[in-house]
Amino acid sequence: MSHHHSHDHAPTSFNRAFFIAITLNLGFTICQVVYAFLAGSMSLMADAVHNFGDVFGLVLAWGASLLLLRPAHKRYSYGFKKTTVLAALTNALILVATSALIIYQSIYKLVNLGHVNEVIVIIVAFIGIFINGGTALLFMKGAHDDLNIKSAFLHLLADALISIGVVVSAVIIYFTHWMWLDPVIGLFIVCVILLGTWGLLRDSVRLILDAVPHHIDYHGIQTYFLGLPGVKSLHDLHIWGLSTKEVALTAHLIMPDAKLSDADYKKINETLKSQFRIDHATLQVESGCEDHPCTLDKEC
Repeated sequence: MSHHHSHDHAPTSFNRAFFIAITLNLGFTICQVVYAFLAGSMSLMADAVHNFGDVFGLVLAWGASLLLLRPAHKRYSYGFKKTTVLAALTNALILVATSALIIYQSIYKLVNLGHVNEVIVIIVAFIGIFINGGTALLFMKGAHDDLNIKSAFLHLLADALISIGVVVSAVIIYFTHWMWLDPVIGLFIVCVILLGTWGLLRDSVRLILDAVPHHIDYHGIQTYFLGLPGVKSLHDLHIWGLSTKEVALTAHLIMPDAKLSDADYKKINETLKSQFRIDHATLQVESGCEDHPCTLDKEC
């Protein structure tokens, strides 16, 4: 049996990025709420509610990233890596909840049209483009291979895009006086949020259920194992996410006439890491003897 003990994959620290993003967005969200009331703008208020949800989501993502650095112990043998998955799932649910609130408020405002101070909306939303866009760039590097960091990046990027929409709608209202456009843009914001959230929610639920992560080539790994010298067949191949970034694997290899040396194990682990992005691999080698069959053969 082999355990992959190459732990040189310490997660990149995004502490500075989280601190800057949370501080700037919390301050801006408070300003948005105040000026949304003053301007009577539903689109600006919708953006503010969404921003507040994002700030809370960033706090959760930051906390999960910090727990990811804590070492494993006998009670939590894999450490607290799974908290990043919980944070990503919670972030997705927060976005869904804030979307429901925006829908309610937008429909109410659409039925009860009121005056909107377009100048205030334009100025505040324009500032939001730079704050949200700038802080989103802080997480761009880690968004490709870490679902937790990706959730933070998508939150902030969506906010920047939404702020652009708010500015455009306010400019149109300024020249046309189409007050109904403000709540309509609020509903449009909901569509943007939900479209961006679906992938995050889907991937988070899959990771919670220990499904094979979407970027892992299950059949490619299966073919690789069957192509190893001496391997007749395999079973009990399981691949799951330890966190939003690290992936684990277990497999039973049937090798009637051969064994794996320490050098073989090392080479296999290096290949799984470099070609298939598997961070932790545990392999069990069996001879396939009929007198001592593996009880998991038929089950897995």
